[in-house]
Amino acid sequence: MEKITGLDRTDRKILKVLQTDGRITNTELADRVHLSPTATAERMKRLMRDGYIDHFSAHLAPNKVGRGLLVFVEVKLERTLPEIFDAFRIAVERAPDILECHMVAGGFDYLIKSRVADMEHYRQFLSDVVLALPGVRETHTYAVMEEIKETHVLPI
Repeated sequence: MEKITGLDRTDRKILKVLQTDGRITNTELADRVHLSPTATAERMKRLMRDGYIDHFSAHLAPNKVGRGLLVFVEVKLERTLPEIFDAFRIAVERAPDILECHMVAGGFDYLIKSRVADMEHYRQFLSDVVLALPGVRETHTYAVMEEIKETHVLPI
């Protein structure tokens, strides 16, 4: 296991537990990591203050909220200039239907992740959101037929 600077074994235990159960009470967490509730609360405050914990949220079931189709879209830009990268980034940040967007090295410029209701809604998303992004020259879409593994839990 790679050493994580600034974290001891107990800090790593706390982070492991919180990744899988963010609603755990401080008392339950303290029991799981073998510390007092006060010491656990202090460590939690430090882990949040130091940026090890970004935020807490609920993980929603996509099918239950009308977002059952997962799609990935490769995006190639017309030109790779700083002003185009900036305009693209700003537009992506404002698009709530884009869940993730990553600039990548390789045969295309960006990889976008989105969840939509179905292919009809994907077609609308493609025309109204993706193709409207600044500088887009070409896209390739990959609709997910089966999700084999999806997790937010980082091995620490």
